[in-house]
Amino acid sequence: MAHHHHVTSADIAMAGDHLDASKVSKVKSIALGIAVIGTLASIYLLFFAPVKIRAPFAYSWLFAFYFFLTLSIGGCFWTLLHNVSNSGWGTSVRRTFENLGSTYPWMFLFGLPLLCPEVQQYLYEWMNIHRGATGNVKDFLNHEASLLYHKYWFMNLPFWYARVIFWGVGLSVVIYGLRKLSTDQDTDPNPGTARLFKARFHSTYTLIIFALTITFTGFDFMMALDYKWFSTMWGVYLFAGSALNSMAVIILVCTWLKGQGHLKHVTGAEHFHLMGKLMLAFTIFWAYVTFSQFFLIWYSNQPEETSYFLIRNTGNWNTAMITLVFGHFVVPFVVLLQAWLKKNPKALSVVAVYTLCMHALDHYLITIPERGISLGGEHMSQGAAFAGLGPIQVSIPGAFWGDIFAFVTIGAAFLFFLLRALGQHSLYPNRDPRILESANVSN
Repeated sequence: MAHHHHVTSADIAMAGDHLDASKVSKVKSIALGIAVIGTLASIYLLFFAPVKIRAPFAYSWLFAFYFFLTLSIGGCFWTLLHNVSNSGWGTSVRRTFENLGSTYPWMFLFGLPLLCPEVQQYLYEWMNIHRGATGNVKDFLNHEASLLYHKYWFMNLPFWYARVIFWGVGLSVVIYGLRKLSTDQDTDPNPGTARLFKARFHSTYTLIIFALTITFTGFDFMMALDYKWFSTMWGVYLFAGSALNSMAVIILVCTWLKGQGHLKHVTGAEHFHLMGKLMLAFTIFWAYVTFSQFFLIWYSNQPEETSYFLIRNTGNWNTAMITLVFGHFVVPFVVLLQAWLKKNPKALSVVAVYTLCMHALDHYLITIPERGISLGGEHMSQGAAFAGLGPIQVSIPGAFWGDIFAFVTIGAAFLFFLLRALGQHSLYPNRDPRILESANVSN
């Protein structure tokens, strides 16, 4: 393969590289329109529709919200990792990391309905028990509720609300600050290395906030769907999926920008090769963690833990689980081993889209199988409220239309905020002292 033209400072645009607003204004308007109409309809479906629609749709909303939140959190992760590791090659694509991360505060807003008891009552049985409890220990005397009693230090409502607010605000402040540090450099007449050191310093301790956020949003929103169930590998499992699929989004954005004539001279086959390698690494890591989680639960054989896999091995969920094993690991692993493919942006983008589809299946299997079980009439602690949703069942007929609707609504919002971020500043840090080193990377 012929080596690409050596990039010199003459190739770096003085004013930076800006997205032509007219190119994306139509897409942005459509995405915003879908998001606004979808959100208004969703508010009706979550709060005012008949119970038969409202209860299943709460799960649809949780699934879509958390799927897109993992992509935003991943953008924050790659920004922090780039700064902490003092990465040279990543400078050309760092702004894309930051732009993806900057969607986080907006995506978190879609979690606000989950703070309302009207929505929580269908999702989180433990909250119903707490709200119904008279503060009397007798309320916790049966076996299941006694498990909740022992988790009371963590699973109590004030602490839950405090944590959720912290995850929303904490990581938003982190990514806002780092992105501002980075974009201010674009207009600085003397852009020295001071900002790089500052970004590196502030990315060290804030990595802890990132780690807590990806772990405990997973605990507070997802694991809490069944308070009896727990897994010590839950956080790292969600992190693996988040890092892998946010990199898939970054590859898609960079490929699209290059197709539009942007990122000229600063990104080439070598950058895509490196990003492809990161996708391969996290595909393997995801499989390793996912298998380890399954293996530990299978081996210890505790009824509180095995319930997760028992539900997902019932009915057609079993087929979906097997699809996930081969689809999320075997296929991308074999495909991403090819070096030529990782250097080809279009071919790599196909793999990126495929990986995102598998990530959607992964998160669908995390959230949705719980729905048929939890909304069964007798099972709930206040079963009377759910009379009419029938017995415990594997899945609720017709509920998947709500899943698609919620996914399209939040997805449109995600696209809008991502395009908005891309249009706000130069598409790469053109005054960064390391931009030439990054442009000429070879691996």
